[in-house]
Amino acid sequence: MTPLTDRLAVTDDGWQLVETGWDPERAVALGSNFLAGNGYLGYRATSPEQGVEDFVALVVSDTYDCADGHWTELTTAPNPLFVAARVDGVGLEVSAASEVTASLDLRTGTVGLRQVHDVDGARVAIEVERFASYDDLHLLAQRWTLATDRDVAVDVDAGIDAEVWSLNGTHLPRVDLRAVGGKLVATGTTVESGIEVAVVASTAVAGGRVEAEEAARDGERVLTRRRVELAAGDTLVVETVAAVRTSSDGPEPTRTASELVTVATEAGWERLRAASDTRWAEIWEAMDVRIDGNATDQATLRFAAYHNRICTPAHTDHLPIGARGLSCQAYQGAAFWDQEVYNLPAFLFTEPDIARSLLVYRHRTLDGARRKAARLGYDGAFFAWISGRTGDELCPDIFFTDVLTGRPIRNHFNDWQMHVAPDVVTTIARYVAVTDDVDLLVEHGAEVAFEVARFLRSFVRFDDWRGT
Repeated sequence: MTPLTDRLAVTDDGWQLVETGWDPERAVALGSNFLAGNGYLGYRATSPEQGVEDFVALVVSDTYDCADGHWTELTTAPNPLFVAARVDGVGLEVSAASEVTASLDLRTGTVGLRQVHDVDGARVAIEVERFASYDDLHLLAQRWTLATDRDVAVDVDAGIDAEVWSLNGTHLPRVDLRAVGGKLVATGTTVESGIEVAVVASTAVAGGRVEAEEAARDGERVLTRRRVELAAGDTLVVETVAAVRTSSDGPEPTRTASELVTVATEAGWERLRAASDTRWAEIWEAMDVRIDGNATDQATLRFAAYHNRICTPAHTDHLPIGARGLSCQAYQGAAFWDQEVYNLPAFLFTEPDIARSLLVYRHRTLDGARRKAARLGYDGAFFAWISGRTGDELCPDIFFTDVLTGRPIRNHFNDWQMHVAPDVVTTIARYVAVTDDVDLLVEHGAEVAFEVARFLRSFVRFDDWRGT
């Protein structure tokens, strides 16, 4: 292991990040840094028993919604990986653990968490493995394991927590929670855009002796509750398979999510993990850059590549790369100029089809750029400072208030940051030069370039303020 800080280290092969100890001040950063994701969804690296106050979030792409009348952002879905346990009546929380270790395996996108508790002289260890499938982008899987060195009674709740953290308003004002045919279901509709969000989960236990089992509602949670007698040296395993579907993906999201969970449950954890690992191996074969003799540099480069990949909607050409990826709702899950200048070049020489899709996205949203230009009195296409599904500007004209007078102050991010438009055209030119993909230029790129040129002609003026 090579230490990076007093808490964070990397394995010598440069594939794994390990953080030891629990620090509440680090929890938010850890949640983002050790994110499990696949371009369709992102699940923050939080402990399974944590809730809304700990910024647990499952962020789902293509769910843009304006809940507060001001900011349009992606929706955070109900959390299907909630697991909480009591051992001999004592609740186990990561903040009270005597030992905590979190890990991120960059090779497979697997997030790990280990915590150790002392319960009336018993040593109780909980280990968690979690991944967002790259074989089926709608699937999440989690394995939660508890081991003890003396006989204990374990009350374990596993299910869906619908009380979710949201940055700017409540996007799912009403969530229907229910247990159906051995599955747990949460469904809701976004308040402004009317997108239906469905989360379906199934849990299974192994080990110990199950004394009681029931489906239960507990506030905003729908759970499977179990009482398990666990002998010293035995292990209790709770495996959760969950699927997320929305009406943006197609009709009947609840039914299709339930069908995915049925198939995934029959396949089992090992097959799900193997299928996702295989896809990750293919991805790394294309994008890995190997550095000899320096584990820190190697891990740093892979960490950047990992996050660039899991924040990219490689499965479609109508969505952008969010500036904060799918780690949270900050920056609205929308594209800035970073997409073309920083994110896209990583794919240009590794997975050029993804680079192409990102440029097709800009062409698909050209009408939104035209609407912005017209609204501000310009010709052509003025690409948004914050661009979502349609390309219309998501940055409000006013979001600052004078602290002394309370007067709203106009921001100029969305009308002065004009470099996004030529950034897009410059990237199109570079893409064609590298790939010789003339079809992209004919079908998409030329129209974008012409419209941006019209915009620049109407935007640029000469100010003779220095007499030169």
